[in-house]
Amino acid sequence: MELINKYFPHLSQLQLEQFSQLQELYKDWNLKINVVSRKDIDELYLRHVLHSLGIARVQEFNPGASILDVGTGGGFPGIPLAILFPETRFHLVDSIGKKIKVVDEVVSGLGITNVKTTNSRVEEITGKYDFIVSRAVAAMPTFVHWVKGKIAKENNHEFKNGILYLKGGDLSEELEPYRNVQIFPLNNYFTEDFYETKKVVYLLMKFKG
Repeated sequence: MELINKYFPHLSQLQLEQFSQLQELYKDWNLKINVVSRKDIDELYLRHVLHSLGIARVQEFNPGASILDVGTGGGFPGIPLAILFPETRFHLVDSIGKKIKVVDEVVSGLGITNVKTTNSRVEEITGKYDFIVSRAVAAMPTFVHWVKGKIAKENNHEFKNGILYLKGGDLSEELEPYRNVQIFPLNNYFTEDFYETKKVVYLLMKFKG
């Protein structure tokens, strides 16, 4: 929690309580359904929670905005972002049912009301969203193919609607096909060694009716 307070010092009491409950909720559920590696569960705030919130350092989400989290796994980046932006709507999707079960239980345990979940492949989701977020579930060309046609028409944020993707390592080859792409190294925002090679990739995506 020290990490969250360090970088996000203006949280409400409710947000502080929700963030502080994450460790115990995930520890408990991880014993039943393994969604976070054993090594990572002890560093949940560094490796998962703060990493997810890196997206908020690049783009804050407005009240009423709609965000799709693809391949959410145990609820990252969607759950930390939903706590940080309680008036933004988040749709967390994963094709593995037991992972969505954990997400549902964590959301229920925290009393979060701005998250809905779907156990499905993302290609079967029909909604339109301001932004699509994810943590390195596939190479960018594959990911773009999955989410084609899911971007809302009207832009209401500093960045135009598109993808905000948490990735690491050398992305030059993977991103070479794209002109409307920007890379934000997370070590510009967070000083911990873990973020040395971590990035947020923003890719503008045009609305397709």
